[in-house]
Amino acid sequence: MTALAQTSRLPVIATGSHQSYLDSIQQIPVLTADEEIELFQRFQDNEDLEAARQLVLSNLRYVVYVARGYGGYGLPLEDLIQQGNVGLMKSVKKFDLSHGVRLVSFAVHWIKAEIHEYILKNWKIVKVATTKAQRKLFFNLRKSKQRLGWFSAEEVGQVATDLGVKPEEVLEMESRLANLDESFEPVVVEDEDFVSSPAGYLTHGEVEDPSQLAAEEELREARHEGMTKALSSLDERTRDIVESRWLQDEKISLKMLAEKYGVSLERIRQIESKAFKKMQPFLAVA
Repeated sequence: MTALAQTSRLPVIATGSHQSYLDSIQQIPVLTADEEIELFQRFQDNEDLEAARQLVLSNLRYVVYVARGYGGYGLPLEDLIQQGNVGLMKSVKKFDLSHGVRLVSFAVHWIKAEIHEYILKNWKIVKVATTKAQRKLFFNLRKSKQRLGWFSAEEVGQVATDLGVKPEEVLEMESRLANLDESFEPVVVEDEDFVSSPAGYLTHGEVEDPSQLAAEEELREARHEGMTKALSSLDERTRDIVESRWLQDEKISLKMLAEKYGVSLERIRQIESKAFKKMQPFLAVA
């Protein structure tokens, strides 16, 4: 029996659980190129919806494969797959045999487009990417990073060149990605007596001056931008020493850094001291 015949006899895809869905789509046979052409001719010439259904079913496994590549955004895989399926169905409608490629090669762009749109709408409460350049940066910035921590000036320039955007846009997106959504109400954390939340410090009425709150927020942003520029002014070794000593939850000792770079403890202290002096102009906020 051909894959086309088998596909036409398949039952409705299981939806009871995520695993049952994955198991059921794996049982759907992959169409040959000739079978795919036959189905498209039926769909495009005669508006045969059953042919369109079979084209969609036979490619559902590829949607799962693409969706799994976006697991790092903290969104449910089931939702990513569902949005990818929407893109697959749109691609079946838009596909033309004159393209001279298999459906999956054409569909992957539509699948990714729907998943991208879903992630941008749901990753955070406030949209982090609205322009074309920002969207490009959002999906490429993290994999462009070669290490944890702030970008160096060289890395900023390289990413900007690779993606065809301005260095300022790279720094802005890096800052946006670093900010996290926060629950307004306190979140109960085990073994902690005090939990800070916006509900605890935001007030109603005129208890606090809104202009003062806005000024404090601007000051925090200016300090963050200053720190980013200050670190970018350092060479790789110096920046690593500063970050390891002062910008990590667990500080690395002078001894460990001395052993890492094969120098004395005093040399590490000297490098650290010179770094602070070089960073000072960037950190001076009025």
